[in-house]
Amino acid sequence: MTVPIKEIALRTIELEASSIAGLASFINEDFEKAVQSLKDCGGRVVISGIGKSAVIAQKIVATFNSTGTPSIFMHAADAIHGDLGIVQQNDVVIIISKSGESPEIKLLVPLIRNFGNIIIGMTGNMNSFLAKHANLVLNTTVEQEACPNNLAPTSSTTAQMVMGDALAVCLMELKGFRSDDFAKFHPGGTLGKKLYLRVADLYINNEKPQVKEEQGLKEVIVEMTTKRLGITAVTNDKDELLGLITDGDLRRLLETGRSLDAVKAKDIMTAKPKTVEPDTLAVGALELLRKYGISQLAVTQAGIYKGIIHLHDLIREGLI
Repeated sequence: MTVPIKEIALRTIELEASSIAGLASFINEDFEKAVQSLKDCGGRVVISGIGKSAVIAQKIVATFNSTGTPSIFMHAADAIHGDLGIVQQNDVVIIISKSGESPEIKLLVPLIRNFGNIIIGMTGNMNSFLAKHANLVLNTTVEQEACPNNLAPTSSTTAQMVMGDALAVCLMELKGFRSDDFAKFHPGGTLGKKLYLRVADLYINNEKPQVKEEQGLKEVIVEMTTKRLGITAVTNDKDELLGLITDGDLRRLLETGRSLDAVKAKDIMTAKPKTVEPDTLAVGALELLRKYGISQLAVTQAGIYKGIIHLHDLIREGLI
């Protein structure tokens, strides 16, 4: 018997997509109040669940923490065996459960209510114990699991995760959470570098090829050869950038067949070249290089030549 793999995969995607679309009708007053409660929380957001819902809870915790909402995970089973001490006076508690009827949830909810903390229930059963005893309820009801037996949490956990993302994004907007804030929590890896690495962090490690406008061709070649960047800046006595000379400019000069004896730097430079400021993000420099199809940029500040940033610098940092 041939298993229709493609059909099964497409059916799964369609069912889960339908479950996500269905959440739109559940964005109601309780959702708005939940977001406001999380924003006004004087402590942390404690997120709890059991089974697959516990896994989703951990993902939402990670998303909240990385977007400026301090959060912590508390497994519902462990909570009733000692971990309930995680919950502090000013914390808001989110409890996730598809059925809302798990024995651990039924034990946990009254205990937290006795502490006086706000409980936000996220459940797919609006008649459940959790829905009836939470202060606010986020409805994640799905018509059908993607599982062929309608048993394994698939569509329901997807809906829970998307509802968590909706909370996180709303909180980001309300708090004015920007890319620089994001960078503080993501300093590592390529993502972090895209958010904080600046041109000033890179060009200072390179040589600083530089000639004056009246210097001859020999001096230009020596400067480009010794500094090994395939380029040199042309500046005046005030170090203001006048132009750039690349090895391509030298090749084009040789192709003209003109006499080289009297050639000066100013005769072969590209005037008004593309430049970048030191405090520009490195990814911004990369965008310029790609836009103009070049491999180097002169770094200037208020017109003063500072150095060269090369495509290789960005490759070395893993931005490409």
